Amino acid sequence: MRVLAAMSGGVDSSVAAALLVDEAHSVTGVTLRLWDNTGDSGCCSVAEIDDARRVADQVGIDHWVWTFAEEFEARVVAPYAAAHAGGLTPNPCIECNRYLKFGRLLARARQLGFDAVATGHHARVRSDGAGRARLLRGVDRAKDQSYVLYVLDQDTLSRCLFPVGEMTKDDVRARAAALGLRTAAKPDSQDVCFVTTAGGREAFLGPRIDLHPGRVVDTAGATIGRVDAVELVTVGQRRGLGTGGGGARYALSVDPVAGTVVAGDLDQLQSDRVELGDLAWTGDPAADLVAGPLEAQLSAHGRPVDATVEGATVRFARPQRRVAPGQSVVLYCGDEVLGGGIAR
Repeated sequence: MRVLAAMSGGVDSSVAAALLVDEAHSVTGVTLRLWDNTGDSGCCSVAEIDDARRVADQVGIDHWVWTFAEEFEARVVAPYAAAHAGGLTPNPCIECNRYLKFGRLLARARQLGFDAVATGHHARVRSDGAGRARLLRGVDRAKDQSYVLYVLDQDTLSRCLFPVGEMTKDDVRARAAALGLRTAAKPDSQDVCFVTTAGGREAFLGPRIDLHPGRVVDTAGATIGRVDAVELVTVGQRRGLGTGGGGARYALSVDPVAGTVVAGDLDQLQSDRVELGDLAWTGDPAADLVAGPLEAQLSAHGRPVDATVEGATVRFARPQRRVAPGQSVVLYCGDEVLGGGIAR
């Protein structure tokens, strides 16, 4: 099988490529340059690309670099900034997977005659024997990345390989060390590649959207605090609301047009449901949603909760912290990803 292995320069994708070579596939490595990182570390930096190239040399495969910077700006970065301007809390990693790491990459791979694309995600794809590809959690639940892959449909999943999905992270590092790969002890990457730890969202968004100071009000409309930028507040946030003493206050809603953040106590933050938009399914929702007990995962590393689905409404068996609008809610039946959507 001809396989195009996406190589980020990290240990997971390095081992994924090595495993495919061991399985005698015809493998070519590719690193996506998605944005102009002028630093010496982090996603798309020269150091990351060099690490990927050297690992490719070590395992004996060709290595390419493809630049998708314009698509990344249009499909990921610009919507990320626009969502914040609208008071939402977006998840750019999911959109990057949807449009770039699987959408654009897979389309080009097929044009070049590759049979499959492989990545270092901790997830699994299995055929059910009836021609359907099922997306499952990775074996290592602490590192499971299936949450960010719920947007992959059957056509995409049938052409995806996740070689490290059956391994724990410790096993991945041990395999990399045994092979002498330079990435064996490399730390895991940060969640949002283009937002640096030093600058944060404010430094990234400041040149892209207008940031406005705003009032923090209680549920009766009385002013109880102020924030420097309404657009940087997310539902559920506790710190930085300027409410002083008198008990913890949490952001309940954000309204950039009115320049206000409504804050309340923890009880007021609870909700027994969430409305979803932009629904995506890995298979047939009409059959899957009645196939067995469902669980909803409300964040990338959150603990799943029992749930039911009625149209675009997900109801929780017990109240949960309100999901920030813009975040994804992913539905599971056991270890299988059924699909999900974006909280409204």
